[in-house]
Amino acid sequence: MELQFIELGKLSVSKANMRYAKKAPDVSDILPTVRKRGVIVPVLVRPNGSPETFEIVAGARRFTAASIIAEERRAEGQDVEPMPCAILAASDDADAIEASLIENVARLDPDEVTQWETFTRLVREGRDVGDISATFGLPELMVRRVLALGNLMPRIRDLYRREKIDAATVRHLTMASKSQQRAWLALHDDPQAYVPTGHQLKAWLFGGQSIPVKHALFDTEGVPGIVADLFGEDRYFSETQAFWTAQNAAIEARRDAYLDAGWSDVVIVQPGESFQSWEYEKAPKRKGGRVYIDVRGNGEVTFHEGYVTRTEAHRLEKGEPLGTGHKSPRPEVTSTMQTYIDLHRHAAVRAALTRHPKVALRLMVAHAIVGSHLWTVRPEPQTARNDEVRESVETCRGEADFDEKRRAVLSLLDFSAEEPTVTGGNGDGFGLVSVFLHLLGLPDRAVMDVIACLIGETLAVGSAAVEAVGQEIGVDMARYWQADDAFFSLIRDREVLTAIVAEVAGDTVARANANEKAKTLKTIVANHLAGADGRAKVEHWVPKWMTFAPTAYTTRGGVGTVEKAASVAAARVPDDPDPSDPGKVLALPAPAPQPQAEPEREAA
Repeated sequence: MELQFIELGKLSVSKANMRYAKKAPDVSDILPTVRKRGVIVPVLVRPNGSPETFEIVAGARRFTAASIIAEERRAEGQDVEPMPCAILAASDDADAIEASLIENVARLDPDEVTQWETFTRLVREGRDVGDISATFGLPELMVRRVLALGNLMPRIRDLYRREKIDAATVRHLTMASKSQQRAWLALHDDPQAYVPTGHQLKAWLFGGQSIPVKHALFDTEGVPGIVADLFGEDRYFSETQAFWTAQNAAIEARRDAYLDAGWSDVVIVQPGESFQSWEYEKAPKRKGGRVYIDVRGNGEVTFHEGYVTRTEAHRLEKGEPLGTGHKSPRPEVTSTMQTYIDLHRHAAVRAALTRHPKVALRLMVAHAIVGSHLWTVRPEPQTARNDEVRESVETCRGEADFDEKRRAVLSLLDFSAEEPTVTGGNGDGFGLVSVFLHLLGLPDRAVMDVIACLIGETLAVGSAAVEAVGQEIGVDMARYWQADDAFFSLIRDREVLTAIVAEVAGDTVARANANEKAKTLKTIVANHLAGADGRAKVEHWVPKWMTFAPTAYTTRGGVGTVEKAASVAAARVPDDPDPSDPGKVLALPAPAPQPQAEPEREAA
């Protein structure tokens, strides 16, 4: 064979090549090496009908990688190197196929020990891990893992090379000291002895249960008795007693922190037991939920926040308090006496509360949040059967703005940010008092923010209250809404659609397209709203149904928002309307000025 350097443009892949295919082969594994060192091993080629062109019999992947790099270099204005080629004599396809198969099949990837020997020589020549990684297209972690084999005794490396021991055993042996390696080899050489391998080897090295350092809840910096494998991937505690002493102290500290944060109880599930999630139900802090700390024998600790047993969950649903499970001693007072005491205290408190409106306000807010057997406050579910409608509301600006405020209020009340609503408690007495006392420490402005969020969550969808508030505040729907796909898909009335076209595009356009399909009319409206397809852009458009106050496009009726607006207007009519015009809607007269009484000083 003759060796020549041939330009890439004169080469093509032969159909006799075993890697010939219309789709380019995957070269991601060799591309880094070719990019850094070029093609080192020549490809096999033969003449392709002319002395100037050749077809590649073996080496299609090298050719593909070289072509990719050539394109990169041309784009950067650099020269492209020719391809080293070994030219075969003219032969038939059988010879070419045989040559291709021999080169691809006869090649054997080096084992890890051989790689270690090669990488070690490169390190001695001054190459670092990054250079080796870039040259061979391997992750740096893999290079370090191969180099770590050098810390094993030669006999263990030889056993690994000859596949007498597996990779898991070698990995655990990297955590062994030289004396432990020698002891293990002695067991391996003794045909009568038990030789630990795999995970059994790890237990043998540590004398029992191995505890990963990643499970420690305490700072392990500088802690003695930590053993790491030479691959740098895992670290373990060799002294389990010292670990558990520090770990238990950290667990107790976390327990105290949970109790200080207001959790009703923190239960530590010891090793040997387990926290079975199906035996419990979620319950937040304000509903009496506990924290369960699940401790495993391998040192792993899992914190389950906000759970009660299923039995307790059913009791909470009924409004019953959680019991302690202990039999109560004989009470000091009779039930009748307790009723007497409670009624008199109740009468005194509510009489005095009338002189403390700020305290009363905070207690009312606490009831709205947590509830009681006399208070039932439920958040608006905002449900919709249509998926498009539900997605449209969930992603609209109004919902995003309110959710941001709700999260701020949850934080203000020291609730979890993951709770879906502020209100909706189950009437737990402890939670009610806890929230009330928390509100007492907040300024009036913060309490008003909480109230705004509460009323927003409990404002009924489609109610007259929404209409009344919207008119009173002067809500600009264009600030919170814009037409989307769900809106256009729900317009099915042709008369209404024609009226919307006239409203957005003008009467002339509406008349010109009066006989067009509904799809065309919707496209006209959408293009005007987006300023697309040469249409004049219409800013801040909102359909009449959604404005405050709303109106209809036809005289047929059947628009819920318009009906609610009529009920709001009716509520504004005085009790004694003008008999000559009973349908006339009048504004409420301004109240007569009243003499201002001197405000009562509020007790601190």
